[in-house]
Amino acid sequence: MKHLAWLAAFAFATPAFAQDKMTLMLDWFVNPDHGPIIVAQEKGYFAEQNLEVEVIAPADPSDPPKMVAAGQADLAISYQPQLHLQIHEGLPLKRVGTLVATPLNCLLVLADSPIETPADLKGKKVGFSVGGVEEAVLQAILAENDLTLDDIELINVNWSLSPSLMSGQVDAVIGAFRNFELNQMDIEGVAGRCFFVEEEGLPPYDELIYVANPDRMDKDMIARFLAATEKATQYIVNHPQDSWEIFSGTSKELQDELNERAWADTIPRFALRPTAMDAGRYAAFEAFLAASGLIPSINPVSTITMDVTAE
Repeated sequence: MKHLAWLAAFAFATPAFAQDKMTLMLDWFVNPDHGPIIVAQEKGYFAEQNLEVEVIAPADPSDPPKMVAAGQADLAISYQPQLHLQIHEGLPLKRVGTLVATPLNCLLVLADSPIETPADLKGKKVGFSVGGVEEAVLQAILAENDLTLDDIELINVNWSLSPSLMSGQVDAVIGAFRNFELNQMDIEGVAGRCFFVEEEGLPPYDELIYVANPDRMDKDMIARFLAATEKATQYIVNHPQDSWEIFSGTSKELQDELNERAWADTIPRFALRPTAMDAGRYAAFEAFLAASGLIPSINPVSTITMDVTAE
């Protein structure tokens, strides 16, 4: 008994182990696409994995992968098409998990626009926000319609995709997410129309992925992060209303009709198995980019993605 009492006293006297700290750069300001991350934070799933996760929204949506490559963050949310391009540019990055497992991107125009097909973009102004990736996606769509980037005027509208379209600053925007911008416009009383990229010549891909620097990453820490977000995704799917209240309860800015609509539209698109990876999908997209002349060669899948849970 004395021995047990001593152990109990020792347990209370011993400080808890410090949680491992990691930094996650978002791709955008906090929105329903980030549901599993915010829910994992609020439900204590990161803490269960002995993690303290600092979540940071970028000043520029093109910055996060570059910051991870430079060792200024542990993880970043990025886009599969962008990852392929940036690896060919020499950035030390790999996909380590998936957040949203289907395309969300679309080429967005006003519903009453004279642009009936992407071929009608000739001579038009097209807005974008993330340099490189959206230009590549748009270039592929244009090529399917016998156009090139020289046939349009590209305008960087940064965060203001749908506002720039509704105001007439541009005739179309690329990089609009069908779960967000379409709802945003509808609420404003302006109907939009999407050309879905996977129906306009692009192979299907993972819209939002987690990328890390393979030379700097802590695989075990990232595996624990992904386990926490997987648990959060299961909670979201099982409890969509409760999870919405948890998510929106973190900020008054999220408590509006737009985010509530987007939340419902995004739930079916979250990756239920964030560590799972379809090698064929990544190989097919790499081959597509090469065939389109957007990359100079074809990298093996092992150069693009890795399983952090593997021994």
